[in-house]
Amino acid sequence: MTGALKQPRPKAGILDISPYVGGKAKVDGFANPVKLSSNENCLGCSEAARAAFLETAASLHLYPDGHCGLLRQEISEDLNLDPHRLIFTAGSDEIFDLLAQAYLEPGDNAVQGQYGFLSYRIAVRAAQGEVRFAPEPNRCVDIDLILAEVDDRTRLVFIANPANPTGAWLKGDDIARLHAELPPEVILVLDGAYAEFCDDPDYRDGLDLARNAENIVVTKTFSKIHGLAALRVGWAFAPRAVVDALDRIRSPFNVNAPAQAAALAAYRDHDFVEKSKAHARTWRLWLAQQLGGLGLEAQPSAANFVLVRFPDTPGRTAAEAEARLASQGFLVRGLAGYGLPDSLRITLGLEAENRALIDHLSQFMRG
Repeated sequence: MTGALKQPRPKAGILDISPYVGGKAKVDGFANPVKLSSNENCLGCSEAARAAFLETAASLHLYPDGHCGLLRQEISEDLNLDPHRLIFTAGSDEIFDLLAQAYLEPGDNAVQGQYGFLSYRIAVRAAQGEVRFAPEPNRCVDIDLILAEVDDRTRLVFIANPANPTGAWLKGDDIARLHAELPPEVILVLDGAYAEFCDDPDYRDGLDLARNAENIVVTKTFSKIHGLAALRVGWAFAPRAVVDALDRIRSPFNVNAPAQAAALAAYRDHDFVEKSKAHARTWRLWLAQQLGGLGLEAQPSAANFVLVRFPDTPGRTAAEAEARLASQGFLVRGLAGYGLPDSLRITLGLEAENRALIDHLSQFMRG
């Protein structure tokens, strides 16, 4: 009698991880739906970045600069940062993965907010760490509740500021207090994917705080404000010891040459960045006001999207609104996977798209 069929098996816990599911990009009946589901920059990207990308076509047979030298120099000089404390990755997600791999052992834990970005928990669980979720009253991170989850096996604390998917943000003094009360062996990871969109005068992205800290990592991305989501370029400012650890396990040539060239040009295009900021300021306020006029609750946002809560009344729920919008060619993000089944996250679109979206929602709410 033959024994049971043997086959390769992943290590313990991998198959317990819920895979990341991005915002919907397709819907039957529409060749080009209005995609407001992934927090992409509706203005596109810098023309200079597009041109720089195309110029690399003649050298695709060559490996890229494994240390992103030109991009490193540009950012370090512009922000007055030690270039040796920068690390470049394939989007911010790779930084989270590297941190989890480098600093978590089985039994260690990482702390994040109740509605924190899904990539954090995936990275932690893949490294066989435990994820601890601090409640978020009013859908915003509470510093004291984060600290209450920290114990002697905590190695990482993830804070997105502004946060995805809520759009909520913490002031600079709040972040400074959190850092001051964390044990020195715990790394505070400040995810600044949406930092450029926040115009609160009391907001700080954490870079200044990190200059003199040995346990702060500030992450940034070119996907949002610069509109280079397809190219996957991220970077972080971290203590030298942390950069040294991450560089030892970072894949060689992890940021491709066309992406580096486009990112450098995008970083230098200040006019495009300012237009993106202005668009977000104008339309997140307008969208929130219009949603409120429909009797819907819009979370105050400092990002390029708005979180909106729907009633649990049959015919008026978030899931039904998502389906109704999709039937009209408008894709938004349902948030059941974040534990927010009563809410939708709506990326800011162009003016005509935003106005049409409100028209469709108005019809939906009228039944």
